[in-house]
Amino acid sequence: MPKHYRPPGKKKEGNAAKYITRSQAVKLLQVTLPTFRRLCILKGVFPREPKKKVKGNHHTYYHVKDISFLHHDPLLEKFRDIRAYEKKIKKAEAKLNKDLVVRLLTRKPTYTLDRLIRERYPKFVDALRDLDDCLTMVHLFAALPALDRENIEPKRIHNCRRLSHEWQAFISRSHKLRKVFVSVKGIYYQAEVEGQKITWLTPHVLQQVLTDDIDFNVMLTFLEFYETLLGFVNFKLYHAMNVKYPPILDPRLEALAADLYALSRYVDANSRSSVVESEMVESSEPESHLKEKAQNESNLRLAQLQQQLPYNEPGALMHLVEETTTEEEEDQDTKECKKLFEGMKFFLSREVPRESLLFVIPAFGGTVSWEGPGAPFAEADQSITHQIVDRPTQGHKFLSREYVQPQWIYDCVNARIILPTEGYLVGRVPPPHLSPFVNNDAEGYVPEYAETIKRLQAAARSVVLPMPGMGQADLEDPQNLLVEGVIDRTEAQIAAEKKQKMMKLEKQYHEELRAELAGAQTPASAAGPSLQISTENAGDEDSDPNMQQTADDDANMPLVMMSRKKRKLYEAMEINKQRKKASVDHLKERKRKIDAGKESGKK
Repeated sequence: MPKHYRPPGKKKEGNAAKYITRSQAVKLLQVTLPTFRRLCILKGVFPREPKKKVKGNHHTYYHVKDISFLHHDPLLEKFRDIRAYEKKIKKAEAKLNKDLVVRLLTRKPTYTLDRLIRERYPKFVDALRDLDDCLTMVHLFAALPALDRENIEPKRIHNCRRLSHEWQAFISRSHKLRKVFVSVKGIYYQAEVEGQKITWLTPHVLQQVLTDDIDFNVMLTFLEFYETLLGFVNFKLYHAMNVKYPPILDPRLEALAADLYALSRYVDANSRSSVVESEMVESSEPESHLKEKAQNESNLRLAQLQQQLPYNEPGALMHLVEETTTEEEEDQDTKECKKLFEGMKFFLSREVPRESLLFVIPAFGGTVSWEGPGAPFAEADQSITHQIVDRPTQGHKFLSREYVQPQWIYDCVNARIILPTEGYLVGRVPPPHLSPFVNNDAEGYVPEYAETIKRLQAAARSVVLPMPGMGQADLEDPQNLLVEGVIDRTEAQIAAEKKQKMMKLEKQYHEELRAELAGAQTPASAAGPSLQISTENAGDEDSDPNMQQTADDDANMPLVMMSRKKRKLYEAMEINKQRKKASVDHLKERKRKIDAGKESGKK
């Protein structure tokens, strides 16, 4: 008899009872594999990795409780109804019954994911924590072309662009943007909403090429859920600012439908009473008039979105959210970001990434315009302070403004100060674009331009920093502070005496420790801490080889007393430190070679 033999009918135990394979789950739910995969994505059920895989390593395992959770979900029955209804349509098409096909298509069953959103995210903070992938996916599909062969419909693309621009409008008007980084993959943004840091990636405005090695059916299933989630989040955020959602385009600006910047201001912060009165008036109208009015309004909104989609820009929705006075006070970061570009007017040339800059500049308090119809002000406006240009040369120049490259905007945003524009002028090679998501101190290598930005930040905040090649200890020296003019001469003398006294006591303490390691008791330890040991005796003790061996043994003693698991973890940490040090040395060597090449080029 095998060791793990279980008689037929006996209750399963352990992993065999806790986990189930994917094929068993599909057979239990009586659905197809694509439907099972879609149901798992919508419900948030993911494969598990049991410690002991009963059926083998080549199977995908799910928890039995998750499968039972799917088994009783109403969405499963809805998918079955849709599948049966599609069979009816195919049968009518095969019989060439066109009237029946049209009638069946108009009555096709539908479903919504509102219940799943409330089920998976009981609190609004939970939805914000899970918003990173949602925003990245929605912004990705907002930049993709519509393809019938991949089931990417224009309606989905329109909806993604609308949701993404509504999100950017809220972030920009509420000044919640914190970091921006332009990379090869795209542009990374990080915002802070209700204490949660949300990071997402937007692709560059380029022609997107769709490859055949991507399963768009899985991505479209995720997108279906993320569209509903982002709609809920935007609804909550807009209503928190007393703004009606979704924003409706003004019919009077239909003549400017070629540009979405013609959107009207749609703020409900101070007009809730008028809205209630209008709803009461509308409720008194006949039901037929209400249905006709709602239908006309929805048709108008869809037509305007379809006309304005090719020129869709996020800055248009900035007019939907006015500067409203909220009861809750703004935090320090929001106040700082709000005043960064305050009083500055920017003009964007044709070649710059307009969609990104129209999102970033207003988020930090600046006023922006562009070249084209519907712009707030023209290029000839004398009040413009900066013009963003990304071309080798600029022909016509206004003396009243500065011409800088787009990187200057992003570097100022990450540094939270107005950087000098000399390195970002037209035709020059700009400084390196440093990532704000990297902690240089933790990595062990601080780039040269990061040091420059740090000193500019200290100068803006009136903070004294050590000079290059000096440490914080040199700055704490009273004589250096006296030279810098930070303190006067009397305070410097008092501080110098205190520091000298502390250094003597520290030296005496270390000398006593060395003597104890050598096995001898010094007169200073016997007589008291007031006596000092001569430097000659200390030098003799340092030269003792036995003391060095004792110190090495003391250093290795904690390693010997560790368990094997902790010692392996410690060794892995040391290896990681060595790799980081090698990476830092490699960066320094590259920097040295670049500097040497520049010096040889000058000669």
